[in-house]
Amino acid sequence: MSAPVTVIGLGAMGSVMAEVLLRNGHPVTVWNRTASKADPLVAKGATLTGSAAAAVAASDLVVISQIDYQAMYDSLAGDTSALRGKVLANLSADTPAELRRAAAWASAHGAELVAGGIMVPPPGIGQPGSYTFYSGPEAALERHRATLAELSEVAYVGADHGLAMIYYKALLNLFWTILTGYGQSAALLRSAGLAAKDLRPFVTKMLTDLAGDGPMGFVGHLTEQIDGGVPHDEGILAVRVADMAQIVHTFKDAGVDTGVAEAYLDLFRRDLDSALKTAEKP
Repeated sequence: MSAPVTVIGLGAMGSVMAEVLLRNGHPVTVWNRTASKADPLVAKGATLTGSAAAAVAASDLVVISQIDYQAMYDSLAGDTSALRGKVLANLSADTPAELRRAAAWASAHGAELVAGGIMVPPPGIGQPGSYTFYSGPEAALERHRATLAELSEVAYVGADHGLAMIYYKALLNLFWTILTGYGQSAALLRSAGLAAKDLRPFVTKMLTDLAGDGPMGFVGHLTEQIDGGVPHDEGILAVRVADMAQIVHTFKDAGVDTGVAEAYLDLFRRDLDSALKTAEKP
């Protein structure tokens, strides 16, 4: 029989996690602050407990999916005795510093925290291509790797509990930056009577090229510069400033919001000023 698993938090993510585990034959115990959210899972065989402590006591592995880490503290504040000997795989989002604090909190109660940042929306849980950054005690993760891998590919990034969220936030920042830029670029096309679908093929090609090894593979070039400590070329920075200034004016003329573009223009100007000052030093 597959190992028992407890799932605490039955929002959009947690409910799918519990369903995937049930489908894979795990005895699943669930708890949620609003108990009625467990009804569909109970109908499929999950066990609902009356308290978070009772849910924790039911399994060696406790998967937590809540709004933040404070929700975990609040949920388990009444009775922490059940935590001893448990592995808490918390996939809630928070700050790296909070994950480190949570590790100390878990340890003080005899539990081990494995922190996670899951890089997939709810429909992707349990599907090929999904993955989760994990950090914390590797031995604890390895004991439950097979079970956690049923939810997504396991990407272990180190013993420092904060690392999972550093990776997660780094990619989330890139995710929202790209999508926001795409939305604004689509708005620019729409101002000229065109549709977003007219832009999409070129966006797809650009994103693929940026990550590739060809002449447009700027992600690779930039990675080498960053890791090698290579300073930015003032000429390239000047081109960035000119390009972004023209984008700001183009957006204004088209009635597209310029807030993000102006922030980038300010950043590029500061980068250029810094590079020029560095170049002037003897």
